[in-house]
Amino acid sequence: MLSLLAYAKDMHPREIFLVIRGRRFRDGFLVEDFLLPQSTILGEGFAIFNPYNIPIDFKIIGTVHSHPSGVLRPSIDDYNHMYGFIMVIIAYPYASFSDVAVFDAKGESLEFEVI
Repeated sequence: MLSLLAYAKDMHPREIFLVIRGRRFRDGFLVEDFLLPQSTILGEGFAIFNPYNIPIDFKIIGTVHSHPSGVLRPSIDDYNHMYGFIMVIIAYPYASFSDVAVFDAKGESLEFEVI
């Protein structure tokens, strides 16, 4: 998780976007690694990816992206373009785990633990 915070801080004010690989369990998820989809465009206030460039991979469970604005809630666009089961948002100033939030497809905030 610290590497994601550092990556978001390094890319600021551009957004970051990564696909999350892991496992889904009855009571939660285990994140194993992150992928940068081919041809992803990272800009100031947006990140664009083509879902057709993501390989067929049944271990993809969601996405992670940053909010350089500092808002730690999903936007309407985030909901409309959700990919997978979970969405992780990292918000400016990217200083600690309090700048990270995890949401499900319904927009409900999920608890997370870094192990």
